Amino acid sequence: MRTQFNSDRGDQPDPNAVLTKAVMRAASLMDVSQVELAAILGLSEAKISAVAKHGAVLPDRPLNRNMAAYFVRIFRSLDAIVGGDQAVAASWLRNHNVVLGHAPIDAMKSVAGLVHVMDYLDQRRAPL
Repeated sequence: MRTQFNSDRGDQPDPNAVLTKAVMRAASLMDVSQVELAAILGLSEAKISAVAKHGAVLPDRPLNRNMAAYFVRIFRSLDAIVGGDQAVAASWLRNHNVVLGHAPIDAMKSVAGLVHVMDYLDQRRAPL
């Protein structure tokens, strides 16, 4: 994906383009499909397809931006917990979690579920 630049910021990359690239990379590394990603971010499958195939950026709306940032945060926490093992991360997402009450990938398809998974991983990553 080409990094887009915002002329208002000089040579600084567009934050939305950077977030879009991070989301797509995280989805790829966690083996999250475009259909699943669309449900998680609350976007159409067509929009996610355009991002994946044509380098479009995610919508720059507060809710979409927050959902995307939470998704990346989940990736970062999970990646740290599993030591970068992508297969383990993908497996964790798809297996039932007793604490969450479902497979994390299913929980993440609602705003509350996405935040719950993020909080759960943050707690697991840095226990007191």
